[in-house]
Amino acid sequence: MTLGFWIIKIAATTLGETGGDTVTMTMGLGYLTGSVLFLCALAVLVGFQIATKRFRPFLFWATIVASTTAGTTMADFADRSLGIGYAGGSTLLFFCVLLVLGLWYWTQGTVSVDTVNAPKVEAFYWTTITFSQTLGTALGDWAADSGLGYLGGALVFGAALAIVAAAYFWTDVSRVFLFWAAFILTRPLGATIGDFFDKPRAEGGLDISRPLASALIAGFLVAAILIIPQRPGSHPRASRT
Repeated sequence: MTLGFWIIKIAATTLGETGGDTVTMTMGLGYLTGSVLFLCALAVLVGFQIATKRFRPFLFWATIVASTTAGTTMADFADRSLGIGYAGGSTLLFFCVLLVLGLWYWTQGTVSVDTVNAPKVEAFYWTTITFSQTLGTALGDWAADSGLGYLGGALVFGAALAIVAAAYFWTDVSRVFLFWAAFILTRPLGATIGDFFDKPRAEGGLDISRPLASALIAGFLVAAILIIPQRPGSHPRASRT
């Protein structure tokens, strides 16, 4: 079940990359407009997610996809439209993630996802997720453009995830730290895989159209959600039904 979660998460982050690029680049709406559109969709889905009385897999993963797609467009807007570059964007977003986690810990005494069972905590949870997805996009683009290429970047972030997994099984490192480390690392992995699908062959990609790549990944994602068991978390409203 845990492995299934991370498989679906990587697929969702890959879809976020190709889907975000489809809207901002292929459709030509631009990074700012794309960010506004996806942030609005994310806000609506988070509202439904907080209000729901039970775990709904498709709603949860739709919200994750919205966050990772918004992360793609926001990272591209910061890196390119604002002109601060990958290093500047990654640094800014890293501090945003730390700030939200710090505020979450300050108000709740923990940042464990096991405690995400109240609206206020869910708000911190989804804000952290969105910033972590945005940071991951910037890191993935930075790695790919630094000379590693898309496959090289995917291998680097895949290896980093393997190290996190090894630490989970064979060390006593904080499980909360390892979760957020893995959560952030899956995003640049998905970003580099997504770019590998749709970038031109001259740039090291497969040159699959962004809409087609998005449709294929979305199909895999839906199938994975249907096939892989999902474990609901606790929610305060559920105990009253």
